Amino acid sequence: MDLLLTDARRAVRDLSRRLAAEVVGPAARRADEERRFDRGVIDALAREGILGGPIPREFGGGGWDDLSFALCCEELGAVDASVRGLLCVHAGLVSRCILDHGTPDQRSRWLPPLCRGEWIGAYALTEEGAGSDAAALSTTARRDGDGWVLDGEKIWITNGRVADLVLVYATVDPALGHRGVTAFALLPGTEGVERLPMPGVELGHRGADHARLVLRGARVPGDAVLGPVGGGFRVAMAALDHGRLGVAAGAVGLHRACLEAVVAFARSRRQFGKRIGDFQMVQERIADMAVELEAARLLVHRAALAGAGGARRTAEVAAAKLYATEAAMRAAGEAVLLLGSRGYSSESPVERHFRDAQGLRIYEGTSLVQRIILAREILGKEGS
Repeated sequence: MDLLLTDARRAVRDLSRRLAAEVVGPAARRADEERRFDRGVIDALAREGILGGPIPREFGGGGWDDLSFALCCEELGAVDASVRGLLCVHAGLVSRCILDHGTPDQRSRWLPPLCRGEWIGAYALTEEGAGSDAAALSTTARRDGDGWVLDGEKIWITNGRVADLVLVYATVDPALGHRGVTAFALLPGTEGVERLPMPGVELGHRGADHARLVLRGARVPGDAVLGPVGGGFRVAMAALDHGRLGVAAGAVGLHRACLEAVVAFARSRRQFGKRIGDFQMVQERIADMAVELEAARLLVHRAALAGAGGARRTAEVAAAKLYATEAAMRAAGEAVLLLGSRGYSSESPVERHFRDAQGLRIYEGTSLVQRIILAREILGKEGS
């Protein structure tokens, strides 16, 4: 796979690795324990061009290709899934969505502040009754003069309380099903939006901002519609391919961090007169973790390259997310087990990785949904 790492891609990987080690990693444990979104870390990434990485230079971005973005997500995912999650939503679900479906005016107005980190983006699709079934959303949009008025509630919106630009999906006519779904941009200053923290304590990703958004008469202008009216379902599904690639790449990073922790511990920990790494059952687990890591990374890189030139890659992304997140969960479980009491405490990052890995199997479509997507892509439509 080193053959794929051009000088430009290596530069992105090396920059991301340095920032992960110097900026993101040192703040991760405290952010997790305090359940605190650390804006200082995000501002530091913005100054280095990370937030606009996959956006063309003409809009202030870095001009990265999808493999460069995946390499960045792997490095961030190895130290903090919460920060990696913010990037995937901000750059993958929001900025890339605007790039793909926005008008020239929308791109020129919205992308530069997102790339600079002056604005943070959020992606508001999920509702109480519409998670995997995105076409069942109940948030409504009605015409009001030359604009629209939105009413409804969204839940588990990453970056929801800190976002400046929020992409909201609402239906212009529930009877139309997915053909009524439309994407709207809530810009800074939009009134009628209440941002509330999600109740309870998250299992993982505690350094992220998760919100419930309540829309009561939120008015948006007519030029805040992203894509065609009634075309929001297609916009949402295309954006999820970008987000899922980032989740899969982040899972590879988390997996790698767990393997590295296990190897270091197996070399230094001695029991019964020898290193625990010399016991065959420990070796078996290390070997399996290493092989699954390489397989997951290859699937992620394949999915990244499959999108070259705007090609459809739904099956490749679903396969990468499914395998990489499930493998990361297994790796995190083995890491906690093999580190024993040390892995059971936040003294070691593997405790946090174990909790964060569970969310990777859920965000941007659960592992069950990825299996459905992949099977449908393989089977095709009846009679085709």
